[in-house]
Amino acid sequence: MTTPIETTIPAKIDHEIPSVLLQKKVQVTVVGCGGTGSAIAAGLPYLHQAMVALGHPHGLDVTLVDGDRISRTNCVRQPFSESEIGLHKATVLVTRINLFWGLGWKGVPHFVDESWGHETDILIGCVDTRAARNAMTRTPTYWNCHYWLDLGNNADSGQFVLGEPENQRNKMRDSRLPTAPELFPELINAKLDKKDKLPPCSALEALERQEPFVNQTLAYQALAMLARLFRYGRLSYHGGFVNLRSGRTTSLPVEPVLWQRMRMQSSGSEYPGSRTQRTKKEGG
Repeated sequence: MTTPIETTIPAKIDHEIPSVLLQKKVQVTVVGCGGTGSAIAAGLPYLHQAMVALGHPHGLDVTLVDGDRISRTNCVRQPFSESEIGLHKATVLVTRINLFWGLGWKGVPHFVDESWGHETDILIGCVDTRAARNAMTRTPTYWNCHYWLDLGNNADSGQFVLGEPENQRNKMRDSRLPTAPELFPELINAKLDKKDKLPPCSALEALERQEPFVNQTLAYQALAMLARLFRYGRLSYHGGFVNLRSGRTTSLPVEPVLWQRMRMQSSGSEYPGSRTQRTKKEGG
């Protein structure tokens, strides 16, 4: 006679940062330098300064990646001027950051494809299509990083999720943080890109399709989460949902029971912040 073994899933727990990231220069790669990516890039020097001031031995080394060039429409909601039209976003942003902060960060004016293999510890995705997000998950960079922080938004709401890809570095970790597509598979379904609205062709249309400050709100919520991770070495949440229309922000707790429930839900289920209306857009 055999005795059944009960398997219990732990309730809410704290996630602990890999100790190696508290001892080395942390390589960060930001993919996408549009509305959200540019806000992330502008905030990362503050995170770097705070880490060093609090005792981190090296802080951050950041690479910005985007093959897109600045257009006239970008000059309305993104931190670019008309004198920069035609230049690569990644190059303009990293040059500006390095000159102001005295840093040596890098800009790569290319789009990411499946052959991209830049070495990084934290991959931050701020891309504007599901196809681009899907491509990121098939790169050598994704399969060798510690964390993937994914951000996406629609007109007045969005989400940010910090996950640990199930790769060589993370597959043996207890209570691995699930990535955004593991919880929301539609985020990498390239077929759904056809249903999304095309990029705006005028400054007025850009403002009508997207609320001002939705990108910055998401970016700074995500950066504040990273700041807590490096300051305290642990997190009780690994993402959140922001809705500017209602003024509500809901955190995504480190809770395996919740993760299991979310994975079992159908793609049409509701989530805090209206999951059915969530899109892949980052406001580029």
